[in-house]
Amino acid sequence: MNKIIESLKKNVNILLQDHHIPEYRYIPRPTRLLPNVNRIAEMMDLAKSLLFPGFFGDAKINEDSQEYYMNVYMEKLYSVLKEQIHTGLCFSDDKEHKNSEDLALAFINRLPEIKRLLATDVKAVYDGDPAATNHSEVIFCYPAILAMVHYRVAHELLSMDIPVLPRIITEMAHSATGIDIHPGAQIGEYFSIDHGTGVVIGETCIIGKHVRLYQGVTLGAKSFALDEEGLPINVPRHPILEDNVIVYSNSTILGRITIGHHSIIGGNIWQVFSVAPHSRIIQKKAVTSNFSDGGGI
Repeated sequence: MNKIIESLKKNVNILLQDHHIPEYRYIPRPTRLLPNVNRIAEMMDLAKSLLFPGFFGDAKINEDSQEYYMNVYMEKLYSVLKEQIHTGLCFSDDKEHKNSEDLALAFINRLPEIKRLLATDVKAVYDGDPAATNHSEVIFCYPAILAMVHYRVAHELLSMDIPVLPRIITEMAHSATGIDIHPGAQIGEYFSIDHGTGVVIGETCIIGKHVRLYQGVTLGAKSFALDEEGLPINVPRHPILEDNVIVYSNSTILGRITIGHHSIIGGNIWQVFSVAPHSRIIQKKAVTSNFSDGGGI
């Protein structure tokens, strides 16, 4: 037993000595509170219960008990949010002067607008998919709605200049759905993603109203401006999609370009130039050839 204890202690000491891993010098040793991923997950469960009462949280909720449950969820959300905002502020040296209680309450005051925006997203997903039987099915089953709940909550927190929590929240949805939306992206109302797997929306994207994306769409950056140390500079570098744009599956739109309103980008398109409103960008017609037994391939 003593040998086991000694071996455990020896490896603890080795792990505490960072000098034997040169790249580890970039990773600071935590000296303050850090955000708790499990508590943030609890926070999001509470937020979903408030934004879509009855669909998340206690299944026993009904018209008679809804107000009671909503008040319970709201008090719990405020408590967890206040706590985790504080850890986020501690994460960033220059943000500690802010009051986590005030920020938590400010976010709570934004929940009605988040709910309104999410209602438009549910309608957009339902209207765009004939396979959807009703709006409740969309809320329960469609990964786009889960991704948008996390995005719209995270975007509000980021707009309040709260560090790190927004990224954790959107990465939770990314892990669960395969939809990667940076909380810094600006997305208008009535936004829908069909299927969703593999969708990527970059930090500086601006997306208008009534925009629809299909699976595998990337709204990314073409290149990065670098500073004197060779590190990327955070400047606008992702696409702008104006109102009523549709982008079909597996298309890639890169750089600070504009896709004009009421445009359609077909599937498997590589787009690095702006297009005018009402454009229709599609591939050339596939070439058809007759062959048999492998001939002609």
